[in-house]
Amino acid sequence: MSFVMGLNPMRTTGIKQLWRRACRFVAAAVAVVTISQPAYALIELDITQGNVEPMPIAISPFAGSGLQEDVAGQISQVVAADLQRSGLFRPIDPAAHIQQEMNVGTMPRFGDWRTIGSQALVTGSIAQQANGQIRAEFRLWDVFAGQQLIGQQFFTTPENWRRLAHIISDAIYQRLTGEKGYFDTRVVFIDESGPKDARRKRLAIMDQDGANVRYLTRGDDLVLTPRFSPVSQEVTYMSYVGGNPQVYLFNIETGQREVLGNFPGMTFAPRFSPDGQKVIMSLQQGSNANLYLMDLRTRRTTRLTNTAAIDTSPSFSPDGRQVVFESDRGGSQQLYVMNSNGSGAERISFGPGQYSTPVWSPRGDLIAFTKVHQGRFMIGVIRPDGKGERILTEGYHNEGPAWSPNGRVLTFFRDTVGEQGGPQVWTVDLTGYNEQLVQTPNFASDPAWSPLLD
Repeated sequence: MSFVMGLNPMRTTGIKQLWRRACRFVAAAVAVVTISQPAYALIELDITQGNVEPMPIAISPFAGSGLQEDVAGQISQVVAADLQRSGLFRPIDPAAHIQQEMNVGTMPRFGDWRTIGSQALVTGSIAQQANGQIRAEFRLWDVFAGQQLIGQQFFTTPENWRRLAHIISDAIYQRLTGEKGYFDTRVVFIDESGPKDARRKRLAIMDQDGANVRYLTRGDDLVLTPRFSPVSQEVTYMSYVGGNPQVYLFNIETGQREVLGNFPGMTFAPRFSPDGQKVIMSLQQGSNANLYLMDLRTRRTTRLTNTAAIDTSPSFSPDGRQVVFESDRGGSQQLYVMNSNGSGAERISFGPGQYSTPVWSPRGDLIAFTKVHQGRFMIGVIRPDGKGERILTEGYHNEGPAWSPNGRVLTFFRDTVGEQGGPQVWTVDLTGYNEQLVQTPNFASDPAWSPLLD
């Protein structure tokens, strides 16, 4: 799969260079045009608590002709849906647009867009190339200032149109907020089908919005707790083959699978270190469980904790210097932070209830957790020093938070009540107000977010 952004007729650049060039060039079919852009973001992000008023934004239906007309409309719809799901933007109904059928090369009548309350405008077009590829071009406009913020052009194959839409959404999100987006990502999860007492569980993957679901295992063996590498398209997961727990390393791109080891006492699948070269895990021995670190190259394992308690669910800080984990060493399940060599463990959670499944934010500023108190299941966040605890959402069996790669959104799963009920994947942002169901073909649990795709 490849996307390229055209800067002139003789040169193309890979998608890895997109972010470096996005704020310096506007893509044009026959020439390079540099643009002057203000250094500020149009949305000031201080997402801690309270409701964020979404920015009104107009997504003009992308222009297309012939075979690409339907693709053009679908791309603009996905872009609008991405931005709306973030909770930071409110796409204006295209029926309210005064200026209709805009081409990407058309100068907007900014007064028309101000009249309907739009603060930003996106225009675009899709065209078929002689080699079978499609060329997609879009521009983002500041309606009040009456100027273009960014313009980019891409070439890809027609079947990649949905991913192209997510890349455009990320570029818009980054320019308007000053932070990287999270739309061109995938979520690995456990697909659950069949009766409640005999669920078939398969490892599956989907786009972050629930599209393009595909299955990575057949469901012959029970699979649990997938975890994404923060730097590659690799996951670890547990599988009970013949009743014996094994941990697998699976490459999403190649389909290659290898056994990391047989761990009869494992309590959770390993999580990767920030560089993707190691995994940290909890192994049970008798009535206690301790934390271990495995080097993926040498398969050498190092013990990190040695207590009579149950230490489990470890997660690295993004700089790799610390680890958060849950432990009952104080008498109940609580959160602890220690140095990555196992020294200096300190308790950080002191609220009522039990804390579990901590996950460190990619930004390093927060730790997400599951909390159970008086029969209520909650997803919350806390600072690494134990201050600022906030509950974002609660519901029937909320569990297993996982961060988006930009640290602004959490995915988790929640059970529905009743004999016919089962788990579903949800997302919630850091305000706690923007909660979204992710539609999946069957019940779904244990979601884990990928890094941004290359």
